[in-house]
Amino acid sequence: MLPNLSRLFKHIAHKSPKQTNFAYMNEITIKAVAVQEHYTVIAAMMEGLHANERSLHSRTALWKDIEQSYMRHITEMQEDCEGLFLIAYVGGVPAGFIFGYTEEDDDSRIEEYVGKLLYVSDGFVYPEYRRLGIYHQLNHHLEKQFTDMGVKRICRYALANNNNMRALLEKESYTLTRVLYEKWL
Repeated sequence: MLPNLSRLFKHIAHKSPKQTNFAYMNEITIKAVAVQEHYTVIAAMMEGLHANERSLHSRTALWKDIEQSYMRHITEMQEDCEGLFLIAYVGGVPAGFIFGYTEEDDDSRIEEYVGKLLYVSDGFVYPEYRRLGIYHQLNHHLEKQFTDMGVKRICRYALANNNNMRALLEKESYTLTRVLYEKWL
């Protein structure tokens, strides 16, 4: 379900595309929220994320089949693993989100780094709000919060054919370190 944008579009309809982007950028607010308190809004955005991922990878589960368990998972990660769920609002309307949480270091790791790492679990921006720098701002806020807590390593997955996300991550100084191969039997 997409947010109602008519009020925002009416407000900026008379402006040029360049001015419109500026109007959007001036109205972006990023808020940390509790998953349980914003369940409906978050579930709707997660559904958008899963639809987008399904368009890139046909084996992505349908949201209706995993909603309860996945929402329970992110709630637990927020409560138990210093999880942070950020929502970007444009003109008061939810436009996108990012979610990450810490993972404790253990002796199964092969990397040199010792300490907590930030695992960026999910992120999404509705199509009509893309290319406005919203995800970049969400990512920046998330990273700053966790680096202020002493985290020095961030991990995340991106689908191999999600070229836009991969380009954004490389622009943000992320480095491709592993490749995941799957075989479905």
